[in-house]
Parts: sequence; C-alpha cells; structure tokens
Amino acid sequence: MTYPPAGGNPDPYQPQQPYGQQPGYDPTAPYSQDPYAAPASGAPSSGQPYGQPQYGAPSSGQPYGQPPPYGQQPGYGQPYAQQPYMGAAPTNTMAILSLVFAFVFSPAAIVMGHVAKKQIRQTGESGEGLATAGLWLGYIFTSIYVLLCAFYIIVAIVAISSSGSTTY
Repeated sequence: MTYPPAGGNPDPYQPQQPYGQQPGYDPTAPYSQDPYAAPASGAPSSGQPYGQPQYGAPSSGQPYGQPPPYGQQPGYGQPYAQQPYMGAAPTNTMAILSLVFAFVFSPAAIVMGHVAKKQIRQTGESGEGLATAGLWLGYIFTSIYVLLCAFYIIVAIVAISSSGSTTY
C-alpha cells in the first residue's frame, strides 16, 4: 500500500511544503523544467523517488541526499527563527466569582466585580468581560431584591393598618 492513499491526507510525518509549491519545486529553475522528470544525465541523484524533496541544495553547502542539520530548512543556510509561545493570559478568579455570585448573592457580586476590574488593570489578566457582566447582573439583581423588599414592606403596612380598624 502506498502512502498517502488516493484522495487521502498527506503523511503528517513528512515536512510540509509551502502553500502552492510541489515537492522538488525550484523557483529559480526555467519554466520548462519539470520537477518530477528524471534527472539529466550526469546530474547528481539522491537516490530518492522522483518528486520527493531533494535535500542538500548547492547553495546550502550540504551534499546531495543528506538531510540538513537540526533546526535548518532544506536548501537554506539559516536556522529557523523560533517564536516563543505566548499563551493566553489567565482569567482573573474574582471576575469568574463575580459572575457566579451575581446569581447567588448579588451584593457580593458587585464588590467582587469592582475588585476584579482593579486587579485586571494592574496585572493584565483576562476576564474584563466577565467582571463587567458580574457587575451588571449584580446591580440588576440587587435592585430587583430591594424593590421586592420595599413592595413587601408596603403590603405589610397596608395589611396591618386595614386590619386594625374594626366596627364592632
């Protein structure tokens, strides 16, 4: 069985070619050159099947057929410029707690939301949106609770005042 299968994905263990380029493609060659054709007589051969990348281009100083040293691209003399991994900033814990406490005990969500926003400005963590959502929900739910408490107090006062007057 040959790899890759017909219509399948390329071998993940082989080096990837730049977009739009075929293995063995030489941009400096004349347009009439076929990258899959047999080498001309007298041309050095690496012993690899036609169409496979030919390591050791003359400009790199490597002999034909030898893979480049670790960290170098085939046909180039410069090593890879590796970029350091820049992971996402961690999410502020107080911002998460602010959003959770908005549904549990909303006054605590207001306090935690303000603390989280201050910490995020100082440390550069992520979670600004969570803290803002926790603040908004904390203010909304707290105002609803305050209005409900005021409504119950007014109903209780009206009930007490109307039950105190009897005509017996």
